Amino acid sequence: MAEQSVQAPGSVDARALDEVVTFTSDLIRIDTTNRGGGEGNERPAAEYVARQLADAGIEPRIVESAPGRANVLARIAGSDPSADALLVHGHLDVVPAEPADWTVHPFSGEVRDGVVWGRGAIDMKNMDAMVLATVRAWARGGQRPRRDIVLAFTADEEDSAAYGSGYLVKEHADFFTGCTEGISESGAFTFHAGPDLRLYPVAAGERGTAWLKLTAHGKAGHGSKVNRDNAVSRLAAAIARIGEYQWPVRLTDTVRAALVELATLHGVPADRAALDDVDTLLERLGDSADLVRNTVRNSSNPTMLDAGYKVNVIPGSATAFVDGRMLPGAEEEFAATLDRLTGPGVEWEFYHREIPLQAPLDSPTYAAMRESLLHFDPQAHVVPYCMSGGTDAKQFSRLGITGYGYSPLRLPPGFDYQALFHGVDERVPVDALHFGVRVLDRFLRGAADDTTDTGAGA
Repeated sequence: MAEQSVQAPGSVDARALDEVVTFTSDLIRIDTTNRGGGEGNERPAAEYVARQLADAGIEPRIVESAPGRANVLARIAGSDPSADALLVHGHLDVVPAEPADWTVHPFSGEVRDGVVWGRGAIDMKNMDAMVLATVRAWARGGQRPRRDIVLAFTADEEDSAAYGSGYLVKEHADFFTGCTEGISESGAFTFHAGPDLRLYPVAAGERGTAWLKLTAHGKAGHGSKVNRDNAVSRLAAAIARIGEYQWPVRLTDTVRAALVELATLHGVPADRAALDDVDTLLERLGDSADLVRNTVRNSSNPTMLDAGYKVNVIPGSATAFVDGRMLPGAEEEFAATLDRLTGPGVEWEFYHREIPLQAPLDSPTYAAMRESLLHFDPQAHVVPYCMSGGTDAKQFSRLGITGYGYSPLRLPPGFDYQALFHGVDERVPVDALHFGVRVLDRFLRGAADDTTDTGAGA
């Protein structure tokens, strides 16, 4: 199938297409680096967002959880008061970036050769900008969405969310009254699975976060003497077992559906026997396997070690950290496995824990998301997938809000979207932002609601 543009004009005006580029660039230039441990300052970006909303007649509310840790809330009334509200949320903070490693300065927001460069161009100031451009276009055109749209621009997503969505859920839950579903990052981007196969994976699940702290205790002593109670040795052995462990396959409903749809698109059988041998099935799916490979199992990756203070001194304790991820329904298995892998003399605890999520694929909302993408790219295929990591949807789920990953971008072949998350030379094509605004406008206004079925097929 050809790669010609199939974007049809949406209801958004030309000004919205200009604004989404400007907003993305401007937000990137506002350095909102989150270094963890409470160190961050989203306030300037929150004020920028609030100004754009206020200029469009949308009343913003800036909520600070601590000095500088600011969130923005707003609500747009829909035309159908009986409809459930939809939460649209995006975070304002970004991970650190080292300028010396980049082709352009990571906080320049430079627009070069049809591409916007900088930290946050993908994760996720692009989505923040698309939302702003869309709702401002509605205000200019006198349009309203069918259901109430609740906007949340959050702090601290790149760490624990304690100053962002976690704080909002605990202290400002009333603002989200009526919200049953939400959309945010990491879904609806173009995934080129082959020269004639263009996919848009929509996230309908997230693995749970299980950041672990391991502590080994032993007998302190002189480094020149035999010591069979060495905390460093004990910890190293445990870390090696954890890092080398092959977790068993555990297919969630979302991942199973993704495998079946991808197999169908590739002409590969996806019967019970194929699903019972997932590793072989993944080998037959080619590049498409990258969408599901990291979510057919739990995982545990050692990331940090800390022990000792002098080469000739055996320390009495040693610590390590592990980035663990848990699938829905596999949390008890995860904990029991860690008990076994750490072994005697090594304690482990959750340094930070968040729940896994799963969203239905037979919902009218999923169908409308699918239709809105295919309306502007009818030769593509929409498939579900589960995120290997997590988003603020975990926090909002505590309010009964079902979360999907839906920040639409049409990307050219060879553009490695997933590698740019937290990577060097993060950037987004201008054309992709234009596509995203058109798709978001159609979906959020409810224009697709009356033209879709509720199927989740490709």
